[in-house]
Amino acid sequence: MTSDIASVSLPDGERIPKLGQGTWEMGERTERRAAEIAALREGVELGMTLIDTAEMYGDGATESLLGEALAGLREQVFLVSKVYPHNASKRGVIAACERSLKRLKTDRLDLYLLHWSGTEPLEATVAGFEALREAGKIRHWGVSNFDTADMEELFATPGGDACATNQILYNVARRGAEFDLLPWLAARNMPTMAYSPVDHARLPMHSPLDEIAAERGVSVFQVALAWVLREPRVFAIPKAGSVEHVRENYRASQLKLSAEELDAIDAFFKPPRSKRPLEML
Repeated sequence: MTSDIASVSLPDGERIPKLGQGTWEMGERTERRAAEIAALREGVELGMTLIDTAEMYGDGATESLLGEALAGLREQVFLVSKVYPHNASKRGVIAACERSLKRLKTDRLDLYLLHWSGTEPLEATVAGFEALREAGKIRHWGVSNFDTADMEELFATPGGDACATNQILYNVARRGAEFDLLPWLAARNMPTMAYSPVDHARLPMHSPLDEIAAERGVSVFQVALAWVLREPRVFAIPKAGSVEHVRENYRASQLKLSAEELDAIDAFFKPPRSKRPLEML
């Protein structure tokens, strides 16, 4: 199907949807399994074909759920997973990827990320990623939860400038990355992947988001998601455990906030004026 979801470019020019699907906490409760599978499949039908997961999620249970959910849909999906830092040696990355592929019932990942910076040397991690790419097991690789100094260290590592993206916590209530990290990535033609774009449903009450939502006839979370998607070099991966929630996220991708609405949001959720450490969930 043809999607009207906007897209963003990876450094090599490949275009991917600005709105994808996250899977954190999916696959962990049997009674939710059917609804979660239906939600993921509905998202693909709506054009939210970028799906993110990790070996950490449910100790592999989430990847297994996703492998089931993508039956017959794999070729339509840009599939992302993440490796634990303690598995990020060259040999460890390769072995972890093989386990993820088995759970996901696929022969390749479209993007493989280091989940956060750990104690394994980045040289070893990059070497593992590149070996996987040469073997056709992954198409792109990147990182997650890397602050600006971490990115500079990565780019100083041989082959580190092949990084495709950095997945970070970014939403209207957590804007610290705007001060230096987002500009750093954009200057290198690297898009930012925003996880928890509605702050895991913990946004403050009684903010301009409520007024905008009431005036637009949408939810506060749809406004918050539309705010994240306003950035041309940012793509987002909200989780939705039901078909209706997926449809709400899709409708948020069609919501364009006005300059006046953005100004009201900035007055309440103030942009950073100095460096802040990168937040994580």
